[in-house]
Amino acid sequence: MSLKKWKILQSEFVINNQWCQVRQDKVELPNGTIIDDYFVNIRPEIALVLPITPQNEIVFVRQYRHGVQEILLELPAGAFNPEKEASITAAKRELEEETGYIAQELILMKTIYDNPVKDDNKIHIFLGLNVQRTGQINLDVTEEIEVFLVPIKDVIDKIMSGEICVAGTIATIFMGLEFMKQFQSRFV
Repeated sequence: MSLKKWKILQSEFVINNQWCQVRQDKVELPNGTIIDDYFVNIRPEIALVLPITPQNEIVFVRQYRHGVQEILLELPAGAFNPEKEASITAAKRELEEETGYIAQELILMKTIYDNPVKDDNKIHIFLGLNVQRTGQINLDVTEEIEVFLVPIKDVIDKIMSGEICVAGTIATIFMGLEFMKQFQSRFV
């Protein structure tokens, strides 16, 4: 059996403004079934950074997230348009704007899909090395952020206890820890 893509028969925006875009597709499945109301969220690309200080601490941000109405501990990240800005530029910008930290080196570890069932965007995951607080915080109007440092040795416990519970942050931490293990000679 070979998998086949769905055929888009018709597509229109049902919400189309600067803060939210939702597309309604009429699709034909490979078995011939037609679904006339499959909704797709059009979302911006995300640059997400795992910033590590020379003291082996990870720089986190704590902020309110209205979608879940919770204050969450997560890694610095932000949206960007890949037609106007490179992912590495967005990662540098977001790290400094949210935390005041600047990375001496940023390494793109991987680009992954956020939620491919209903969202069309990707997350560009970076490892930030030797980050130091030498920049300027410049928050958006919707941001109120507390910068929070966690020793690398304590981060897994924070995930397991539920204190760190944002999927992209967790994926980035595990990817970063494995990346650093695989290239250990580079990080000693």
